[in-house]
Amino acid sequence: MPLDLLTLATMRRQGHVRGITSVCSAHPVVLRAALRFARDHGSAALIEATCNQVNHRGGYTGMQPADFAALVHDIAASEGCPPELILLGGDHLGPNPWRDRAAGDALAEAERMVEAYVAAGFRKIHLDASMGCRDEPAALDDETTARRAVRLAAKAEATAKRLNLPPPLYVIGTEVPPPGGADHAIDGLLPTSAKAAGQTIAIHRRVFSEAGQSDAFARAIALVVQPGVEFGNRNVIAYDPGLSRDLTALLTDEPQFVYEAHSTDYQGPTALAALVENGFPILKVGPELTFVLREALYALDLIASDLLPDYGDRPLRNTMEALMLAEPGHWAQHYDGNADEQRLMRHYSLSDRIRYYWTHPKAAAAVDRLMTALSGQSVPALLFHQHLPAARHFAGNPLDPQEVLIWRIGQILGAYHTAGKPEP
Repeated sequence: MPLDLLTLATMRRQGHVRGITSVCSAHPVVLRAALRFARDHGSAALIEATCNQVNHRGGYTGMQPADFAALVHDIAASEGCPPELILLGGDHLGPNPWRDRAAGDALAEAERMVEAYVAAGFRKIHLDASMGCRDEPAALDDETTARRAVRLAAKAEATAKRLNLPPPLYVIGTEVPPPGGADHAIDGLLPTSAKAAGQTIAIHRRVFSEAGQSDAFARAIALVVQPGVEFGNRNVIAYDPGLSRDLTALLTDEPQFVYEAHSTDYQGPTALAALVENGFPILKVGPELTFVLREALYALDLIASDLLPDYGDRPLRNTMEALMLAEPGHWAQHYDGNADEQRLMRHYSLSDRIRYYWTHPKAAAAVDRLMTALSGQSVPALLFHQHLPAARHFAGNPLDPQEVLIWRIGQILGAYHTAGKPEP
């Protein structure tokens, strides 16, 4: 049976530690891979959208919450993934997209966004009202954050009740790495202190009670903290269990909660398993999934260049380079270094900001050309050995190139699934 988020803390207290992967991506191939994985393993497909990516005004994907939910369910239906395996989440739901406005206006927009998420069937709601709006500090104190969070929770509660939907599950807390990873090389990182985490819980509990929302707070399942993991453009800070020992101990005093770990990308199986064991069972992953998608696409681009005389010399890679140079808005402020270093970052940065370009018509056309060129081709094993050795089992048979992409993403999902200690 798929894991129920409400049971994470209970199971931990009973000694049955379990974890769940939170897939944070809107790329259709990533979504397809996640839903197929859930179907094949009978596991929950927890799929999340962020406030900037998807909101009631469209976000940068152009999708409102109902559009994103429809996309997920349409792909699930085509993959034969039962709807009961799907759990939708909204990440960082708060005033962040409108923080250039006065607080009142920004929070009104955030309320409308939360209403749209809940109405569209998103049940896992991360309340994040920690950022300052116009003429406010960049980061707000716990009291102000909690009072704004409970206002958003009240809207979520009312929406679920009005539409006769299951009551939302909440995640609180906001001490997370920068969205998509840091822009610089990182030498080290300290976890959130247990004292700060305990204070965040206590203040939210009190403020929700004062607002008459204790029932909502009883469904707060997790706290977002910094476990000491991070990735930048060039490197990864791996999880050190010793540094978060006090955070793990705090869960004994707060048995309602587990921790949600953001930016667990590139941690690898050992660190992921340790995170789950130490009280961080909700493992969010995003850029790593599109990073390996790009890796597989570029490998296929090289294979097609070597195999097919009329295909050209790496046209997909060349299209993406030209596109990112012509429209640098998604990377120029994030990649430092000289021109050669920036060129490498555009394509190979761990932050994977190339992911913002795959929906561009020129990029989509180049990917479609690659898929068409290789579809049905019998690719010799030697080309897989050269460009994507682990995929050599695809050699010698009529190729479906999308299957290569889904397989590569599935390798990462498999590591997360194993870390979650699924039942036999």
